[in-house]
Amino acid sequence: MAASKKPNAGKKNSAKKTTASRAPQTNQTLKKPTARKTRSTRDARKKTQRGAAAKPKAGARQRRAKQMETLREITQPAPADLREALRQEEKPPVRVSPTPQQEIEKIRESAQRLGIELDEDEALQWLTQMAVQDKSEITVDAKNFVYGAKVAIMDFSPQDLEYFRRIGKIVAIPDQPGVVETALALSGSAAQSKIQRNPGDADFFQRVNIKAPTRADAIKILADAMRAKGLETMHGADYQLLSVKFGTHPEAVTRDSLPLKAGSPMTWRPRDLVRGEFEVQRADGTKQTVRWEDGMADPGWTKLDWVVADVQRGQLANASNLLDVTWEAPTAEIVPLDGFIDPYFQEIYLDAASVPVFSKLVRQVDENALDKYVTDLEHEVYKYLVKHVNYGKVAKRSYNIFRLTNRFLEAAYIRELFDEPTTALYRVWSLFETLMGAQTDDSQLDRVALLKQYDQLIQQVVEHTEGEREIRIVRALMRARDEALGLQPVVESLEQQFEASREDVMEILNEYFHDLLYGFQPVAEFLEGIRERKYD
Repeated sequence: MAASKKPNAGKKNSAKKTTASRAPQTNQTLKKPTARKTRSTRDARKKTQRGAAAKPKAGARQRRAKQMETLREITQPAPADLREALRQEEKPPVRVSPTPQQEIEKIRESAQRLGIELDEDEALQWLTQMAVQDKSEITVDAKNFVYGAKVAIMDFSPQDLEYFRRIGKIVAIPDQPGVVETALALSGSAAQSKIQRNPGDADFFQRVNIKAPTRADAIKILADAMRAKGLETMHGADYQLLSVKFGTHPEAVTRDSLPLKAGSPMTWRPRDLVRGEFEVQRADGTKQTVRWEDGMADPGWTKLDWVVADVQRGQLANASNLLDVTWEAPTAEIVPLDGFIDPYFQEIYLDAASVPVFSKLVRQVDENALDKYVTDLEHEVYKYLVKHVNYGKVAKRSYNIFRLTNRFLEAAYIRELFDEPTTALYRVWSLFETLMGAQTDDSQLDRVALLKQYDQLIQQVVEHTEGEREIRIVRALMRARDEALGLQPVVESLEQQFEASREDVMEILNEYFHDLLYGFQPVAEFLEGIRERKYD
């Protein structure tokens, strides 16, 4: 620690004011007043005091004249060439943005050093297009009948559009003419299928606008619609409900030995949804029954989750639908039930017929929504860097930050990381959880699709892993597949069987994304800046 400076104690104020005491003159002879000198006498005395060698000082009038002359010189207009030079000097320095071709050169050097295959033509085309995009511009793809922010449309491939539309029919809250109007969209990695070739989940986002006399009426309509959707899609050959999130715990409770903070969402499993209630334990140890109607006090974060099966391709996926619910009052005022209307920077809407609903709702989006969206993403980057380490999610969120904040060089680099063969393991990691949700006693999912998925997973692991990790992961998948076929008795839950394998896959992914993210200096500097922040 640098030593602090001490005050200069030795410095004293030498100027002191003194008061001369005037004692009355007693018994003293008063002096006679001296005679006043004439002007000529005074002038002669002054000249004597100055001395012949001293140069006389300018008088007040002379000093004033000199000051006026100097002032005139200062305030006179400068010559034209001087004025122009001064203006140029005062201008802020002009920053010349690098061209897309120059950006590609920077990426090429890092890609070659790190062994990344760079598609220069595609990267150059993307950089050129992004340089002229308006982040808020909405565009409609008339050929595929989808729409969204133009920067989002640029990352979407319609190759699997029909597959996602089939899932959309399962997960979407239906419209009710004159009461409920909606707009369903893809979000997350599924909305970026042009660059993320191995999305982990099928994430959906739905704007739900409810017209009702009161806010309480709107919440009741939402509650009925969510429960009906959950009960209707609980089991099927190509879907299985996992949970519904509706309502907020007003106090800290414990459920199935899991502590839940006040403000946590209420999670309704299929059996809870059927009964319309579940049980929790309060802080004082007493038991409490939470009923479906209790969720209406504060709906909070509303979301539904399923496992879905693509019977034709033999694939499983986690599918979710996150709802952004608004109440439209009789006065036409639109009020978000959770206090915030979500922005639209990463959504692909699947039906262009819903444009009027979308347009009406996004007009209510706060003008600072982009800044808040980026801030929230930065917080998530911090979470997956520091608290729950997952460099794959760090890469995905960093990409979205970069493309929305005009850091196109960093975004173009990260785009190349998602296309490498190792990223196929991201889907493997996600499918461990999907399989755990799919293999329940009451599951009606197509068995052929389930077994095909196991075979595909085993093949991907063999292709992209090696050594002891490969052996452990393949062994766990083969044992789980044999149990699903009934060839082996179930000894332990899939969660226990897959625990070590999930950790192995995550280690591989973390090593891959960590090395490549930190291998590009601009990205490394950004991540370290996020890591040093302080969040609650």
